[in-house]
Parts: sequence; C-alpha cells; structure tokens
Amino acid sequence: MEEEINEPYLIEAHIKRGVAIVTAEEYINDRKLRFMVLRIRNDLPEIKEDPLLPHNAAKFMFEETQKRHIPYDFKMTFFEPEAMFCSEVGSYAYKEYGIQLWQSESTISSYGVVTLLNTFGVENFVTQMPSDLEYDPQLAVVAEWRYIKALFEDHLYNVVIDAILVCAKNGEEIDHNEWLLSTVRLEKGYSYLMNLIGRTDPVPEGMSAMQAAKSEAFISRHEVLKEKVSTKAAEFLKMKNYTPPYWELVRMAEETTGCK
Repeated sequence: MEEEINEPYLIEAHIKRGVAIVTAEEYINDRKLRFMVLRIRNDLPEIKEDPLLPHNAAKFMFEETQKRHIPYDFKMTFFEPEAMFCSEVGSYAYKEYGIQLWQSESTISSYGVVTLLNTFGVENFVTQMPSDLEYDPQLAVVAEWRYIKALFEDHLYNVVIDAILVCAKNGEEIDHNEWLLSTVRLEKGYSYLMNLIGRTDPVPEGMSAMQAAKSEAFISRHEVLKEKVSTKAAEFLKMKNYTPPYWELVRMAEETTGCK
C-alpha cells in the first residue's frame, strides 16, 4: 500500500520484466483464472510481537524492487536473491523479518518434468514450489476468486502439458527450427539492448537464444495440440450433452500426442 496516497500495489515476478510493481488494476487486467489471498496468521509469536510485520515485509520488498533491477530467476534457485521467481519474492521478504515461508522444499524428481523444465533453464529441482504455499500452516486463506469459464481453458492447457510431459518421460525432446536460431540470436542481442533501457521484448532476460527457440517451438506445438483436444472436447459435449471431466480431457490429450 502506498502510504501517502493509500493506493494498493502488488509485487510480482514476471518472466519478461523480472520483479515488478504493478497496480491492482494492472494485476487484474493481466488475465487470471484463479487467485487466492493468503494472510499470515495473527496468532504466530512473531505477529503478536510485531503486528506490523506483514506491512514491513511488503514495504521492504517494495523498496527493494525500486532500489535495484531483479531479473526473473529461470533457474529457480530460491536461496540466491540476485534473481527471483514468484516464490522467492514472498519468502525473501518475510525471511528478513524472521518468518520462514515454505518451511520445507519440494523435490521435482520425475524424469519428464526435469527434462522439460531444464530445456527452459531450470537448474534447481529442490525448490519452493508456488502452489505449496497454500498448505503452509502459518497462513490463513482469506479470499479466493475463480473464473469458471476460463478454468476449462486452463484444463485444456494443463492436460496438453501433462501429455507432453509423458512424451518427455518417454525420451522425446523439444525440437526447434535450426534455420530460425540465427534470427532468435539476433532477437536476443536486441533484447539485451532493450533490457539496458528497461524494455523486455522479445526474448526474456535470463533465457538463452537456444532456450528461446525451444520455447517458441514448445508454444507452437502446444497450441496445435490444444486446438485438437478442444475439438475432441466439443465432440464429446455434443454427443454426451455435458462438458468432459478432467480425466476425459487427459485421455484425449494422450490420444492426440500418442504418448501414454
């Protein structure tokens, strides 16, 4: 909260911009399917001792973001604050005030998931998984919002991801267009210059040209597969007269990729 004008802000780790301060309106207008508001429980000893601790932690991160440029942490190395992904923003701020969020880390051990994430620059697979915060006993859920219609689109997105992960587990790698790699390298050089003046496009800071080329190939493949699964889902709805449940979408995605 901006103390002088009482305007709320949010601090987020954005893949292209790094850690950034956005207004509530900007945050909401950036397409959301679901978000949850969590609050530190007021019966924690640290909060009893200092009720303003959450405010001070948020202020600390707000000022830290203003003071220095913090790039997005594709490696997911939560113990090095030079770059940050989403979990780090919260854990780093509260750690300064004696509260350890994510009291234990999650281990990503699936070969398919590790292989796919490594393609895009992830190096640390024992890390603070964003969704784990929902189950931290130090926090209480105070609000949740969901866009039901858009959640179906999210289900389509996720089942294709799951099917691609199965393909990765079976040894399939993300391919890329070798002929476009030189173009992506030029884009990376241009992006470096843009980063110097605070711009972000077209290749995210911290992502190599090869990773960007594979990312583009992955996105293109995902869009094609998602469209095919969407067609199957529409046929299911027409035949059964109800929206296919998640497990049916999983089956359709696996059929589409041919990976099971």
